Amino acid sequence: MEIRQLRAFIAIAELGTFTAGALRVHVTQAAISMQIRQLENELGARLFIRAPRRVMLTEAGEQLLQRARHILRDHDAAIDEIAELAGAERGRLRIGSASAMVTTDVLPKLLREVRRKHARAEVTVASGTSEALVQQILSGEIDVAFVSMPVEARGINTERLTQDQLVAVASPRHRLAKQKTISAYTLAGEKLILGERGGNTRRLIDLFFAQAGVSLHVSMELSRQAAIRRMVEEDMGVGIVPLQTVRDEVEKGRLIRWWIEGAQINWEMGIARLAGGYESPIAQTFVQLSRDYFAGSPRGTAAKKPRTAASKKRAKK
Repeated sequence: MEIRQLRAFIAIAELGTFTAGALRVHVTQAAISMQIRQLENELGARLFIRAPRRVMLTEAGEQLLQRARHILRDHDAAIDEIAELAGAERGRLRIGSASAMVTTDVLPKLLREVRRKHARAEVTVASGTSEALVQQILSGEIDVAFVSMPVEARGINTERLTQDQLVAVASPRHRLAKQKTISAYTLAGEKLILGERGGNTRRLIDLFFAQAGVSLHVSMELSRQAAIRRMVEEDMGVGIVPLQTVRDEVEKGRLIRWWIEGAQINWEMGIARLAGGYESPIAQTFVQLSRDYFAGSPRGTAAKKPRTAASKKRAKK
């Protein structure tokens, strides 16, 4: 068995198709098919059942999957340990990010400091959903990832870096634009533009409205906060997003923001890495830089609603 074959096998098993697996490991579909045939021939067993739209693991494939993940983790840990002997300025760091805000605003600053301390390091960045990035950590494809919390996966350690209040946003042309707050019942009557199902932010939103006893009218489900903001700016509907992601648009008058009455929906982001795994000097540097950045940033604290006159009177009593 070769490491490249195991990486190809894990990619197909996790993504469900040879095409998607080939994209992940950066080879052609023909090449990945050949790697799997070679692996099956060596093992003397079929690893996948080919269905019309996806592939499924055979019993032999299920047995191999856990072993393959362990082999790759040990392989990558050995590479990192040996690289460490060559000096702290070398090494490899593979980062994942489920947040477009982090990718565009935060990572460039962090990586500038990483390069300063580890000048000859090899650094790569990948994006994806929190769930997908956690699986890539478990399979040894990336080392650390910025993910939406909580993460419910065995073998993963997470550390919260920041939290934010979820708010409703709309176009300044909206009929209720002058209001400061909005109720769950009013929002339920709007055309909502939300993130895709499966993410933690969407889970928090759905849970809040379920507890309020109202059903949502979701007109669009989009994978990126930037896409949600643009659709809302065009008055295509109302969005529910972390406050920090729309602060600039609200200040410039492109969007208006409503606090959601009775809602304490806190979005949390953290850094995830393998529990009990080897952590190279460059990974340690990166994690500490991330802690320092968010500890000193307004993003590191939750947004707070402005106090009303009534709340101020209660506080004085």
